[in-house]
Amino acid sequence: MNHYEPHAIEDKRQEIWEKGQLFHVTEDSTKEKYYLLEMFPYPSGKIHMGHVRNYSIGDVIARYKRMRGFNVLHPMGWDAFGMPAENAAIERGVHPATWTYDNISYMRKQLKRLGFSYDWEREIATCDVEYYKWEQWIFLKMFEKGLVYRKSSPVNYCIKCQTVLANEQVEGGLCWRCSEEVIQKELTQWFFAITQYADELYEYCDKLPGWPERVLNMQKNWIGKSFGVEVDFKLEDGKTLTIYTTRPDTLYGVTFMVLSPEHPLSKELPKGTQYEDAAYVFLVKAKLLDKSFRAEISLKKEGVFTGKYAVNPLNGNKIPIYIGNFVVMEYGTGAIMSVPAHDQRDFEFAKEYGLPVIITIMPDGKPLTPETMQEAYEGDGKMVNSSHFNNMNNREAIPAIIGYLEEKGIGKGKVNYRLRDWGISRQRYWGTPIPILYCNDCGVVPVPYGDLPVVLPLNLEIKMVGKSPLAEYPEFFETECPICKGKAKRETDTMDTFVESSWYFLKYACPDYSAGALDKERVDYWMPVDQYIGGIEHAVLHLLYSRFFNRVLNGLGLVSEREPFRNLLTQGMVIKDGAKMSKSKGNVVDPDYLIEKYGADATRLCCLFASPPEKDLEWSDKGVEGSYRFLQRVWRLVVERIETLKDTEGALKPEKANDDTIQLTYKIHKTIKKVTEDIDRFHLNTAVASIMELVNAIYKFLEKERIQREKLALLKGAIEIVIILLFPFVPHLTEELWEIIGKNPYYLATFWPEYDEKYIIEDKVMIAVQINGKLRDTCEVERGIDETQLKEIVFALDKIKKHTEGKEVKKTIVVPNKLVNIVCN
Repeated sequence: MNHYEPHAIEDKRQEIWEKGQLFHVTEDSTKEKYYLLEMFPYPSGKIHMGHVRNYSIGDVIARYKRMRGFNVLHPMGWDAFGMPAENAAIERGVHPATWTYDNISYMRKQLKRLGFSYDWEREIATCDVEYYKWEQWIFLKMFEKGLVYRKSSPVNYCIKCQTVLANEQVEGGLCWRCSEEVIQKELTQWFFAITQYADELYEYCDKLPGWPERVLNMQKNWIGKSFGVEVDFKLEDGKTLTIYTTRPDTLYGVTFMVLSPEHPLSKELPKGTQYEDAAYVFLVKAKLLDKSFRAEISLKKEGVFTGKYAVNPLNGNKIPIYIGNFVVMEYGTGAIMSVPAHDQRDFEFAKEYGLPVIITIMPDGKPLTPETMQEAYEGDGKMVNSSHFNNMNNREAIPAIIGYLEEKGIGKGKVNYRLRDWGISRQRYWGTPIPILYCNDCGVVPVPYGDLPVVLPLNLEIKMVGKSPLAEYPEFFETECPICKGKAKRETDTMDTFVESSWYFLKYACPDYSAGALDKERVDYWMPVDQYIGGIEHAVLHLLYSRFFNRVLNGLGLVSEREPFRNLLTQGMVIKDGAKMSKSKGNVVDPDYLIEKYGADATRLCCLFASPPEKDLEWSDKGVEGSYRFLQRVWRLVVERIETLKDTEGALKPEKANDDTIQLTYKIHKTIKKVTEDIDRFHLNTAVASIMELVNAIYKFLEKERIQREKLALLKGAIEIVIILLFPFVPHLTEELWEIIGKNPYYLATFWPEYDEKYIIEDKVMIAVQINGKLRDTCEVERGIDETQLKEIVFALDKIKKHTEGKEVKKTIVVPNKLVNIVCN
């Protein structure tokens, strides 16, 4: 019994938890609810240390909230569809369904072995027919509302994954999954109209105080709300080229215009000119570049002249029209006015192609000339070369110019967004089938609700081809039109896997509900999620999509809340040797190995103690060894005194006060306060450190002298507090120790200790004594001591006498209860 055996303890406690269904939860109107959720994992094979850290953080909060009396929902499931599973299955020659469900089985065992307090009865896997049936139902409802549409457009295409990617899934021109090059490809795709919610999604970023500012800024930047004006430039043939600009104060400085390669006029304008062949070659090359890469500031600006001109509506200047690689169709109108004097991209392009520079904003006291400019001036100043707007401050001129454009009928003020609609079509097999039919006579036909689900067939061979294997499986795509009863063909693309993860948190509230997509009464009890935990990498993917989807479902009357997540914690990565853990770097730490060697509690504790949750954790084997030794120390603290403690009733204040008992009493209550506040603020590492300090204080208390009978109650009270405060962090060990000292282990998870304010502020304080700002001594005095009395004590100290002897004391500065600073010659 004296030896800490984590495996025996952990197996025992987990069996008790499972048999007793201790984490199963139902709606209870008499309790305040608390919905704690970590982002669910891809069933990729095994959990990694990032999972362990993320779920350990969540489990601390879930257990702590239960102890505080909340009705806690803490579910787990699997983000099971998508390319990772399909690619892995193809590489191994197995079916994606087999691969996925085998991984789910293994990873579920790993999570249970770590002792996380999940309500496993609510487990969902997004590849289950009963889940994606209702996703298809939601798709059809969105189709009815005009929130789903189909169009042909240039899309991001990953050559390696052989599928389309949303804009948010392209990072620096590379696929977010495989880090290979992304090209542009013209395809007919299905889109979700997320832009209809752009303004609300943007404005509500300021109404989420529980979210990290960094994430909110990333979402606002991605949505990209801007205030500007659309201006019409006439072409030589009488047609109009409309541009959007946020800088109407620079309109008089336009010296050329640039079209995106996707703009319809990019093909039309060069026709019949000497530039037609060069324009064609340029368009082919430019369209291969990923759109996000084309927007990079570092991109070399290239273009080709179309041979045509536009006219500046404000000054009548004739302006050449180019096609450029740095303009994208997705923002504004796909055409820009270029002002090289006041935009760096335009400046670089103008220098490359010998185009003129016209200054329209002059900085105060710093006259500029086009000949001497080495870069664009993008600051504020006085308007010049701008007709009757000259000498105005350029910021004040902006609304005046917009008003002038509107008055003349050549422009109109407008709010614009960078956000584009979400392309959800994927040319892969392992995903939710899109519930749409194509009939030669009836056109695009939604699958009738009564025919759902459209089941993904599991009996076909999966190959790495540039289209969905469903397109080569007649048993799937051949069907009957529900309208005319003629032949029809099913859509063979599947939905982006981010669709599944955009509403799973709602399904956890009612996973057994089969009469509809969601049971609104139960959803309304649990939503919104009170605390969501996951990686910052999902800021403009999953998190933005989930906010959009929740609004759609709110509009359908399925949920009452507009925002799905009240609070968000983005935990840092687990890194080793200065890099993110990966097999290719050879720095992966296997959680199974750690659990086998040190136990689940020590593994969890190391992840929680080594770093604040929001910071990266630099993994060290010494860290987990240290956590293991600490738990051994706690174990010995209890079991080596069990016979003495068993029959004693614990107390949190001494029967007889002396220096030792008072000191320990203060430590107990200060630790309760500190740990409570730290958990509430997610300062879990400092909470653990405070508990460790209390353990040290108890051992110090034991070393002083043989524990007298009247001190036993305080000793046991202190040990009980250690067990209680440690319980959310290391539940197996603490529950076992609670039972060993004669307590009901079920009771441990149902209460949280209160501290006594009387023992938070100590009667005595340590005063730092400085001479000319340099620390010379310290002294312990009564809190709130009279200033005159304090000075007498300080000047009587031997060290202070030595350093002030023969010197003139100019003044003595007293900071009550903290320090005394003596200023002398």
